[in-house]
Amino acid sequence: MPEATPLPRHVIRLGDLSQRRDTETLIEPDAPARAAIAARLEIRGLRKLRFRAVLTPEDNRGWRLEGDLGATVVQDCVVTLDPVTTRIDEKVIRRYLADVTEPEAAEVEMSEDDTIEPLPSALDIASVMIEALALALPDYPRVEGAAAGDHSVAEPGAEPITDEDVKPFAGLKRLRDRLKGDEDAAD
Repeated sequence: MPEATPLPRHVIRLGDLSQRRDTETLIEPDAPARAAIAARLEIRGLRKLRFRAVLTPEDNRGWRLEGDLGATVVQDCVVTLDPVTTRIDEKVIRRYLADVTEPEAAEVEMSEDDTIEPLPSALDIASVMIEALALALPDYPRVEGAAAGDHSVAEPGAEPITDEDVKPFAGLKRLRDRLKGDEDAAD
């Protein structure tokens, strides 16, 4: 059995880069690499993927990555399981700073700036691309015209619970209707 294609890697050692100018890189994975990424993200397919990233030195404190992610993804519709094709175009910004430390406690307060990460010695640009793609995927893809239907399940002989039954005042409404019915019967 042939070995599966590994995820693409594009590692850059930050210490080897010029501190005076930007460094640009372009990643366009081939079909086997796109298939590996699709498998990792548990989506049906990845027709196109392109990531252009520019690393810019930030003083002596770290690096700023600005990227443009473009992809055409195919996912399963959450209602029908038919294929849904979506075009993704995202701006990606990450800042890798030397004075950031990893939290050690079980519970930590998150920084307001979610683009800041600790400065690594080497950066895998392909991992940044895959992470950005995972974050950009539609959570609930649907084919046009697909709507979530009403489903009800009940034991044989039992009446299924409806959305109306679980509303806070549904019981009071039934009581009111029953009392009104008793009043009509007395008249």
